[in-house]
Amino acid sequence: MTTQPLAAGDPLRLGPYRLLGVLGEGGMGKVYVGRDGSGAPAAVKVLRPELAHDQHLAQRFVREADMARAVTSKGVARILGARTEGGRPWIAAEFLAGPTLDEAVRTHGPMDVPTVRALAAQLARTLHDIHGAGLVHRDLKPANIVLTSTGPRIIDFGIARPEHGLTLTTTGQIPVTPGYGAPEQVLGQRVGPASDVFSLGAVLAYAASGRRAFDGGHVAAVQYEVVHGTPDLGPVPPELQELIGPCLAKDPAHRPRPRRSRRPSARRRARTVPGARARSPRTSSGARRPRSAWRHPRTPPYPPPGRPGAASSPAPPWA
Repeated sequence: MTTQPLAAGDPLRLGPYRLLGVLGEGGMGKVYVGRDGSGAPAAVKVLRPELAHDQHLAQRFVREADMARAVTSKGVARILGARTEGGRPWIAAEFLAGPTLDEAVRTHGPMDVPTVRALAAQLARTLHDIHGAGLVHRDLKPANIVLTSTGPRIIDFGIARPEHGLTLTTTGQIPVTPGYGAPEQVLGQRVGPASDVFSLGAVLAYAASGRRAFDGGHVAAVQYEVVHGTPDLGPVPPELQELIGPCLAKDPAHRPRPRRSRRPSARRRARTVPGARARSPRTSSGARRPRSAWRHPRTPPYPPPGRPGAASSPAPPWA
């Protein structure tokens, strides 16, 4: 992630962290890179000054850090601490070295099919862990996925809420990233784990093609396409369309559900070392059926996608 120098008005220290630069900013807050007394880096997110005076908003900002701590998956950035200091609440998270998915695709171009399948499998497992902790991320997008040497990591639980909760937004602010938020988010309806699956489908379409599945000349046009339009999967390789398409169903009940892959047995691990052929269930014709990281609803009967994350998938150039 690219770091910008501190500007006038930026704090120099928050809690144990000496701030060194700016990682990014959005409608709710600003994210800095800092180091604690031992030299360990962290990403420190601070609520904007104009919002910090709202005590209810500030309390919810910090409370979301406590919820994010419940996610123990290796696929997310760990929360290191959160508190209010000088009237401004902040959240410190593990600093991740590597480009975001958005930066990587803009720099290197679309990913190849095996790499997208591997990305899909890893993100699906992480979403399973997030949902298992009772949370919905609600803002999964290429800029919130960091490609590290150990795999993709999901960051920024800034608007994550319990499955039964409401989105934290300010007046007049769009609660979702255009083109990635699910139709029910755009319409202000109840949001659940299936909303993250829709966002995942949009993320994978971008990774595979370098283009958004839903686009338009302005924000309202993009949101209209999300709710009423058909995703543009033309640039996506055909073998990935059957993986991505079901995720983008308008009805949340028709989207597949991510599931956690079982830990492979010693016998299976021996078969999946580099160069070995992994065995899969057989079809009625006797051919091997590719495994899936998805659990599809019984209705409608979506065709199962190819097995993501095969052992022979090449590592991306930034890994």
